[in-house]
Amino acid sequence: MSGAAFKRVVLITLDGVGVGELPDAAKYGDGGAHTLGHVAAACGGLRLPHLQAMGLGNLVDVEGVSPVSRPSAAFGKMAEVSAGKDTTTGHWEIAGIVEPNPLPTYSSGFPAEVIEAFTREVGIEPLGNIGASGTDILVQLGEEHVRSGRPIVYTSADSVFQIAAHEEVIPIERLYDICRIARRILDPYKIGRVIARPFVGSAADGFIRTSRRHDFSLPPTAPTVLDRIEQAGMSVYGVGKIRDIFAGRGITESVYTASNADGMAKTLEALERVERGMIFTNLVDFDMLYGHRLDAAGFGAALEAFDAWLPQLCQRLQPNDLLVLTADHGCDPTTPGSDHSREYVPLLAWHRGMVAGSELGCRQSFADIAATVVDAFSLEPVQGESFLAELRAPSGG
Repeated sequence: MSGAAFKRVVLITLDGVGVGELPDAAKYGDGGAHTLGHVAAACGGLRLPHLQAMGLGNLVDVEGVSPVSRPSAAFGKMAEVSAGKDTTTGHWEIAGIVEPNPLPTYSSGFPAEVIEAFTREVGIEPLGNIGASGTDILVQLGEEHVRSGRPIVYTSADSVFQIAAHEEVIPIERLYDICRIARRILDPYKIGRVIARPFVGSAADGFIRTSRRHDFSLPPTAPTVLDRIEQAGMSVYGVGKIRDIFAGRGITESVYTASNADGMAKTLEALERVERGMIFTNLVDFDMLYGHRLDAAGFGAALEAFDAWLPQLCQRLQPNDLLVLTADHGCDPTTPGSDHSREYVPLLAWHRGMVAGSELGCRQSFADIAATVVDAFSLEPVQGESFLAELRAPSGG
């Protein structure tokens, strides 16, 4: 099929919305994980009429979201080939990079030489250097941080070096500078992300993380679909933390977001700015606010809010626009622990010219999305297997 059919691709990652354990999930401690199914069950069913019409209930059992006889979208699910279950690995595979070796993790704390180098270059010894959730670490060390002025360093089961600081103790630009120093120190260790975690508040009233989080990522290890699009002279517009995840590579324009609602609004705004190319959105609240915090009710409400917004997006899309909805990993709030879960992710693809949807089956890699996008734009291939021919794409362009 000719790739000239589509002028724009809108790719939205529902961060953390997995749809069932992968065959190797037990190796990651995630046996039985099923983010979407368990959230729906915990909520007594979900009301997602627009995702249901697209075929969400056809690709996986979801309480309240029944299969439909004539889905409007192509539907399926995708397995992750790369080793890991983190944001960077998931998004890189979506963009066409398969990483056979996991990014290194230090869930019990980073080596002494890393902390010594950090202390020497930043000029102050950090607190922490332990594995902890983002909210628990503020309870444990927030008051001591405010008293001492020492930044809090912590990590998780992911390949992340997180630095938390009160905005009135370490100004936000100084925190970003500290993160850049840490990024340089950690590059030889191939740590996926250094994350600035600013917060406000007090020990008495509670510390609250702010929206000025910023990720400093390891650069992609190979060309991605974003690079292919940019090199072809088209736009790649990142919404949310997309620029951070790809260390700015292949991004022609981007905007940060404060919430899912903000991300959805800015996705609509991006349609006015991108004439040809891709809009790549990450909606992080599912993962950050609800999955990691074990809040199934909040997770379910966020899914319903996204579903209620979806018609606004579809109404704004042109006949030569392709919409793809997926996720980067799971983050099951009903299973032990607060980390990501190794799961299949959903795949829904829709355009205005589709007469009816089709079943895309169980794809063997997230990279099938990248392969489809380069196929849609007639660009040099990346990893993955295109499903463009199954989308009944419009002719012309």
